[in-house]
Amino acid sequence: MSACTEAELMATTMARLLADSRHVAVGALSPLPATAALLARTLNPALRVTILGSRKHLAFTDGGRELFDCAAQGRIDTFFLSGVQIDGQANINLVGMGDYERPTRRFPGSFGSAYLYLLVPKVILFKQEHTPRIFVPKVDFISAAGVTPPNVHRPGGPRHLVTGRALFDFADGRFTLRAPMPGHTVEEIRRETGFEFGAPIDEAAAVPPPTATELAALRGPVRSEVAEIYPRYAAKAFGQSART
Repeated sequence: MSACTEAELMATTMARLLADSRHVAVGALSPLPATAALLARTLNPALRVTILGSRKHLAFTDGGRELFDCAAQGRIDTFFLSGVQIDGQANINLVGMGDYERPTRRFPGSFGSAYLYLLVPKVILFKQEHTPRIFVPKVDFISAAGVTPPNVHRPGGPRHLVTGRALFDFADGRFTLRAPMPGHTVEEIRRETGFEFGAPIDEAAAVPPPTATELAALRGPVRSEVAEIYPRYAAKAFGQSART
């Protein structure tokens, strides 16, 4: 079995975080979380997976609106979110950079991120790029808040952050580094992160790479299912087939 790609490593790491989930939902234009959810279901057929943009993995007839209703009813355990900026309180920015009235860059917008961030019990943040440009001391605009005042009813929120360099946990308003990805160090991650975070218990430990079983699933049935929604992504994100 050949070495895994960065996308395969991140997808496997995210899939392992779904072990206690019953229903995982994935938003539109999210190929990496879709890969993770489909891998988790391959290993646990009882897991329900909903992916916006898929014909095969979407039981809803009204897309995002029904997904929001499902989340409000407590029927989604896990969701994934990302952002152009993420800060140390797990706030995410999907709107723009610079001053709000005169931004240097403008992005698509928040859509349902603020709503789902408060309702879904486990939100996994993800970003393949891990640099101070992304992970900032304070986001320029809060599209979805990682923490809220005590008087706000909030059954959901951020639990983990997966990047190309590391796996973090989030609790009590702060990130803690669980482990670096293979080939990366705690010192490097501190240098490339614009906010402070807690140190891992064992700084020598690294995120385990995919097992042979996980890689075979990724490069076999999972790649085929991802290709139904994201054909270009499936063509470049996976390593060699387990059969070669």
